[in-house]
Amino acid sequence: MDSVEAVVAQIQGLSSNGADIQHLHNQLKQAEERLHAQSTRLSSFLDQLDPSKHSLGYLYILYVLNLLGLDIVRFRDAWTSGPIPKEEANELVLTVARFINSCNAEQIRLAPDKFISICKKFKDQVLLLEAPMRGVAPMLTAVRILQSSSEHLTTLHPDFLLLCLLAKCYRTGLCILEDDIFEVDQPRDFFLYCYYGGMICIGQKRFRKALELLHNVVTAPMSIINAIAVEAYKKYILVSLVNHGQFSTSLPKYTSSVAQRNLKNYCQPYIELANSYSTGKISELEACVLANRERFEIDTNLGLVKQVVSSMYKRNIQRLTQTYLTLSLQDIANTVQLNSPKEAEMHVLQMIQDGEIFATINQKDGMVRFLEDPEQYKSCEMIEHIDSSIQRIMALSKKLTAIDEHISSDALYLAKVGRERQRFDFDDFDPVPQKFNI
Repeated sequence: MDSVEAVVAQIQGLSSNGADIQHLHNQLKQAEERLHAQSTRLSSFLDQLDPSKHSLGYLYILYVLNLLGLDIVRFRDAWTSGPIPKEEANELVLTVARFINSCNAEQIRLAPDKFISICKKFKDQVLLLEAPMRGVAPMLTAVRILQSSSEHLTTLHPDFLLLCLLAKCYRTGLCILEDDIFEVDQPRDFFLYCYYGGMICIGQKRFRKALELLHNVVTAPMSIINAIAVEAYKKYILVSLVNHGQFSTSLPKYTSSVAQRNLKNYCQPYIELANSYSTGKISELEACVLANRERFEIDTNLGLVKQVVSSMYKRNIQRLTQTYLTLSLQDIANTVQLNSPKEAEMHVLQMIQDGEIFATINQKDGMVRFLEDPEQYKSCEMIEHIDSSIQRIMALSKKLTAIDEHISSDALYLAKVGRERQRFDFDDFDPVPQKFNI
């Protein structure tokens, strides 16, 4: 393929079936340098290609152009030299969005690195335009194109979640956070995926899921401390207080020694906040917030810190339900240090709505009656929920067994275990029975 015309002809003629596509891929790889040499002519040939039928060829030309179809003469260096003017960025976003939404996934997977580069450039441009919403749907499509299965974490997952965060499309981001991930391309992608995912769940007040994701960041293997883990640990402390009303500084044994030694040192104001929370005294908690307010603002965690303060009122009200059957709103306000019975009523009503307590309020005399949990755990909906949970646990168990068998037969793993075996005493391992009773 000595000319652009010949390349386009090959793309048009070899995009109909799998065998031809593979041959075309080989031809395009060989012709890439020549395409670069004739890059000033490439943009005019894109109109001759259908991105849905000629996806692989279209992708190669977009990648070589660097400008994804824009005028190569005027903006030759825009791909590598930083931001381009907003008018051109807008044209770029439209071009790439159309390509992502119409391209053939099977063809794209032959050149995933080029597709990833284009999608990341696309993300940069929607951020330049301050329009992250425009990137959410195309980037979700791009993620699905790259995924070999729902268990596969691609390098585009964090970019998609970042766009969801900035566009406040939290519910859209949740659609990929429900997947169980077992395959990761790059460690950094996993850190960012869990961190951004945790922030999305916080935005939706799904604190249990947020804790799971942030916990994954904090306990993930790491050889040196990284900024993502530090920021995740700060939010992990705050979400633990909001969701559980307590926080333990002890990390699981499988947490890396680097994290165990260093995370607390970077998060002292948050450790102080957790200690103040454990006293149950709202005055001490508020004093700690005031003393560290600037730090919380710099970390953009002040909103979550305010939720921590609010949760202490809720915890103190919940404690009252364990002691009293009825209590006046004035007594609740006095006990939990609220400013007025009206404020106490608002807290109680919100907690009833969220299912955190079960109670009724008599508006006439301002009395609150605390009730037992009405759930009997025998409805059809509850049985279906329990069954669904059991089925998911069984599926996860089978998956973990398969992964364990795979790792146990991996040559690199066995070699490493063999080298380290001498570090352990015999008693560190489970004893092997010498006799069997049949």
